[in-house]
Amino acid sequence: MKTILSAFALTAITFASFAQEKPMPLYPKGVPNSKKAPATYVEKTDDRSWISMVTEPTLTPYLPEKGKANGAAIVVCPGGGYSGLASDHEGKAIARAFAEIGVTAFVLKYRLPSDDIMADKSIGPLQDAQMAIYTVRKNATEWNINPSKIGIIGFSAGGHLASTEGTHFDKPVIEDKENISVRPDFMMLIYPVISFGEYAHVGSRENLIGKSPSAAQLELYSNEKQVTANTPPTFLVHAEDDTVVPVQNSLLFYDALLKNKVKAEMHLFQEGGHGFGMNNSKNKGKWFEWAASWLEENGFLGGK
Repeated sequence: MKTILSAFALTAITFASFAQEKPMPLYPKGVPNSKKAPATYVEKTDDRSWISMVTEPTLTPYLPEKGKANGAAIVVCPGGGYSGLASDHEGKAIARAFAEIGVTAFVLKYRLPSDDIMADKSIGPLQDAQMAIYTVRKNATEWNINPSKIGIIGFSAGGHLASTEGTHFDKPVIEDKENISVRPDFMMLIYPVISFGEYAHVGSRENLIGKSPSAAQLELYSNEKQVTANTPPTFLVHAEDDTVVPVQNSLLFYDALLKNKVKAEMHLFQEGGHGFGMNNSKNKGKWFEWAASWLEENGFLGGK
């Protein structure tokens, strides 16, 4: 484990000093919970920057310009129904926008749940999200980051992953002998998959826990049921006319946050559908500006 952590530190120093927008391996010494992939299981990226069949998860840092960094950091989880990653408009574009406001951003290319490459596909994506927070917090000094200002943002199924990371952090699924917290300090959930019940996005649910999940699995991964008073402050955005992931997903999560007295802010667009990324073409409102204001109001921007 010490060798692995040393590799993380060296990689972080290298990236903090020299690199920008270059992926680094999330697990330098081998991916946990993995098995040999079939010859046909090869990572692909199409002309829409849609990534599928990920076997080697990575973190790609997007560093603010010199003098602009404010100490905050965020891990970005693109969506894709747990079958692929919309790495451009829900990954790269988002990370660059955060870097512009002084937040050090990291795009997570996480594994998609698959029995072909994982011993337990239900925890594979969560392992990668927890390892991403772990890595950023472990190397906060090298990246000029405040370890108490590290958040996570997720879109669609990436929102399910982010909300799982924000509600399951007390049950680590990675090796953590040094007891470094994998709890994000804040969450941002954009048209997120939350519930695996009545309002589930069926594709995301089946990809993660199969077509015949147990009642316990449905409960565990319906993240509105996992909210506690220790859940991180949360910012939510959804469109009321979303026919892919019903707006009730955000409503249920927001209600659970209120009941547990967790700081939260939610914005609902009247129109916008699903998957609009940074800009909702049906509305002049800019959710990213609201998100930046929310971060500032909650003390995550400004100062270190």
